[in-house]
Amino acid sequence: MANDLRVSVLILTKNEQQDLPGCLDSVRWCDDVHVYDSGSTDDTVAIAQAQGARVTARTYADHSAPFGGDEAAHRTWGLRHIPFQHPWVLMLDADERCTPELMQAIAAMLASQDGHAAYRIQRRDHFLGTWIRHVTPSPFNIRLIQPQAVHYERIINPVTVVHGSVGELDAHFNHYPFSKGLSHWFAKHNGYSSFEARHIVDGGRTGDAFSWRLALFAPDANERRRHQKALYYRLPMRPLVMFLGLYIGKRGFLDGRAGLVYATLRAIYEYMIVLKTEELRRP
Repeated sequence: MANDLRVSVLILTKNEQQDLPGCLDSVRWCDDVHVYDSGSTDDTVAIAQAQGARVTARTYADHSAPFGGDEAAHRTWGLRHIPFQHPWVLMLDADERCTPELMQAIAAMLASQDGHAAYRIQRRDHFLGTWIRHVTPSPFNIRLIQPQAVHYERIINPVTVVHGSVGELDAHFNHYPFSKGLSHWFAKHNGYSSFEARHIVDGGRTGDAFSWRLALFAPDANERRRHQKALYYRLPMRPLVMFLGLYIGKRGFLDGRAGLVYATLRAIYEYMIVLKTEELRRP
């Protein structure tokens, strides 16, 4: 069945020599794997090439800035310029793994041809040796797409904009966000929080305008989440809102200690954004 999956794979990387081999192993069924790199200084590119992936490198003047400082533009550029062999593309990060269940769901989708332009897939985050089933903020991500029907908005943590209907696959992929340890997670989110703060102070870009009506009643779940995200960044006491929303609202307490720690970490990340926003606005 795997050889019949006419789907390309796109893996975004920067200094992913630790996690990339496992991700590539999980998509060995694919005959068109692309690694889209943004200036790695480790062995990421060499590993990708050694395992037969096609590498597209897009570097920037400031290599310290993830994705050149604009993740949405970086992702959209990849969709427009990478020569995919197949009409469908599965998007993965290096710390994510395709599953046999996902392969079967993709095969069923290709056979049905139901007319959607993209599909949401459940992401299962793992932390402290367990699947944190409840505490994850957004467990469904748009990851199977037709490239010409998709673009991204927002300079960091971008939203996926689909020009067409979005379906949902009854399958999941696995995500290991703490595979490099807590120090790496803090360093990464320290950088991300700086981008978020700058984004807020600059007034945001396309994709940050919101409507109360659409945030609550938009028929498309992706559009609903986009407006909810824009609304969320205007709330007071966001760190507390994040913690209570994840730990109580989403029943993160059912995930045991992992749920408590994860909800706390997400609240800390929000507080970093709040403090850096205040710092940037200070005369």
